[in-house]
Amino acid sequence: MYSETDLESAIAAGVLTPEAAAALRAHVAVQRASPMVDEEQFRLLSGFNDIFVAIAGVLVLVGAAWIGGSVEPALGAAAVTVCAWGLAEYFTRVRRMALPSIIFLIAFVGGVFATSAVLLIGEETNGPLESVQAIKLAVAAALAGGGAWLHWRRFMVPITIAAGAAAAAGVALALVGAALGERFEQYYTLLLFGAGIAIFALAMRWDMSDRERKTRRSDAAFWLHLLAAPLIVHPAFVALAHAAPGNAALNAALVLGIYVALAAIALIVDRRALMVSALAYVLGAMGSLFNVMGAVSLQFAITALLIGSALLLLSAFWHSLRARLVAALPSGVAAQLPPVAMVPLAA
Repeated sequence: MYSETDLESAIAAGVLTPEAAAALRAHVAVQRASPMVDEEQFRLLSGFNDIFVAIAGVLVLVGAAWIGGSVEPALGAAAVTVCAWGLAEYFTRVRRMALPSIIFLIAFVGGVFATSAVLLIGEETNGPLESVQAIKLAVAAALAGGGAWLHWRRFMVPITIAAGAAAAAGVALALVGAALGERFEQYYTLLLFGAGIAIFALAMRWDMSDRERKTRRSDAAFWLHLLAAPLIVHPAFVALAHAAPGNAALNAALVLGIYVALAAIALIVDRRALMVSALAYVLGAMGSLFNVMGAVSLQFAITALLIGSALLLLSAFWHSLRARLVAALPSGVAAQLPPVAMVPLAA
């Protein structure tokens, strides 16, 4: 499978002309009866060798962590960090393998965070334990964010931006936790929701810089949306559970209402992550409703059939529904979103 990034690389190398690449995109869009932007393309696998290298790489990382950790926990985390960077030098920078690159990036950033956290929190503390530990976790998250920045400068793996955003969110949450102390738990879900909104805004900024989704910026936006979605969805449904406790019918209606709103947002921005993240809550609410109605033995089957059918219909009519929603928006807003017009084959 070739991604849009691969096509742009081929154009830059002179292998394909821009006209030939545009004709290929138009041909695929006509075949699928959907614009390329609606497909949310990103490359996860270029072949089975990706899986083979990913498994071997995970074994190397686990072995390094185990051996180093048997001497000192921080040494195990540091060994993972070094191994992940070293493996990325070949399999990411030279071979450009998608799945191994994602695994090695996560291992590297996670290794930087784990090494920093173990070293910092293991030191003596002079202030209140909770606040000091929260500040040290913020420092560890900041170092992980710095590691993500270095990794991006070197390898430019699209998921790196999401890893850096997650580290930045960790820094903010840890610092607020240090300031609030025991009151942090009261505002935890609200803070998660705020972090999700901030990351969603960042994802939209990356998306708007590549409306036709032809470059690596679109891939980075995809991972940012994937990170933002659960941070937005989980707090929203947690708050909903407190709003209608014990009333299955009302709870199901509210869940479906929120899901429809999320679906509308997903259609407008042409990203499906919000809908996928909220799906478990919808299945749970509908299952509870059917359980109250007496369909205990078939509650999962009925729920799966209804929700699955609705999602398949939405997928089939995604482009036409999205075109109507975008047409109803102000022209200035619509101009910042991915285009809805089908690209003619002659392009």
